[in-house]
Amino acid sequence: MILVDSSVWIDYFKGTTNKQTDYLHSTLGSEEIGIGDLILTEVLQGFRLDKDFKQARSLLSGLTSYDLLGTEMAHISANNFRQLRKRGITVRKTADVIIASYCIQKNIPLLFTDKDFKPFVKHMGLIDASI
Repeated sequence: MILVDSSVWIDYFKGTTNKQTDYLHSTLGSEEIGIGDLILTEVLQGFRLDKDFKQARSLLSGLTSYDLLGTEMAHISANNFRQLRKRGITVRKTADVIIASYCIQKNIPLLFTDKDFKPFVKHMGLIDASI
């Protein structure tokens, strides 16, 4: 089981080829792939054409879906953000803090291209699915 971040899904739907999209393509249908509610929102809001939106929504609805935030995860995410700030690292997007924190708590590898996740790998135990 892996969770796939919007950074990879966006590249995948745009036809961008990289290590992460190749990995995603090779695992679709053969490994359990999850998506978080925040990730789903980030991916689907980017489609301009209704046809593309509906096609992506159909594909993504077949994945295991996770609700990434609740009160407990909000506290954990805020603490993780603060721990990185104490190290002089500021994560740019709150959604990335929530996604990384959820994966750390649930011990779920994350497939990503967004550099904001790297400090979570280095300092907090986030598992990079592409390694």
